Amino acid sequence: MRVGIVVRNMGAQSTRETLVACATAVDAAPAIADLWVTDHIAIPPDDAEGSDGRYLDPLATLAFLAGATTRVGLGTSVLVVPYRPPLPTAKLVSTVLELSGGRLLLGVGVGWMAAEFRVLGIDLGRRGRITDETLGFLDRCFADDVVEANGQPFLFRPRPTRPPLFIGGAPPHAFRRAVRHRAGWMPIGLGPEQLPPLAAELRARAADAGLGAPPIAVLTALPLDDAAAARDRVARFADAGASRVIHGARYADVAGFRTMLDRLVRAAGG
Repeated sequence: MRVGIVVRNMGAQSTRETLVACATAVDAAPAIADLWVTDHIAIPPDDAEGSDGRYLDPLATLAFLAGATTRVGLGTSVLVVPYRPPLPTAKLVSTVLELSGGRLLLGVGVGWMAAEFRVLGIDLGRRGRITDETLGFLDRCFADDVVEANGQPFLFRPRPTRPPLFIGGAPPHAFRRAVRHRAGWMPIGLGPEQLPPLAAELRARAADAGLGAPPIAVLTALPLDDAAAARDRVARFADAGASRVIHGARYADVAGFRTMLDRLVRAAGG
């Protein structure tokens, strides 16, 4: 079981100084495998509680944090695929991979906030199709130096190894995408008691396609105020089929983050 933590790339906690302090604290905690950031691009004024509408781009944030860290994995939970054109997305992903020494973990999703799709001029009803097309394009980019788009061949370089991919969302669509793209699954808010039948279904679908068991990274909030309960919940997630647990919770400042991190380290057995 690998344990990760969400670092806020939004709100008052997303200053350069706070991000660096939080990321370097995680980097210095070997029990924590990775840090994760989230994705919003255009928060409407009536839905800005907790962030005040301030969000840093997730891939740009991880490129920056790659230079401030040396060990920790750097993840998106999740990058909303339809928000961005396929080729610039692929180039950003390959750039973060290159600059981080291969530490990127790419959680992706179709998105849900209608207002953001409206701002972008994208039909909410097409988000699944756009996601499938973009993920297929990413697969092609990381498979060959020479890729073709719109009838034009081009060189896709740098081309590091494709990052571990985790598909957000619920079955059946998330499972179909996970199998098609040889990816893991990233459920949000599921308890360990809900996970076993879903994990079994995903493993069965992968086996039918001749694949091994896909990794499952659960995004949740652990009960860190009770160290024994937090350790037990991590163990229960492992028994239920998860390979990663990612803890996400609000914090006010660097001191609050470090307190949360220390408790998470104890929950992870560090």
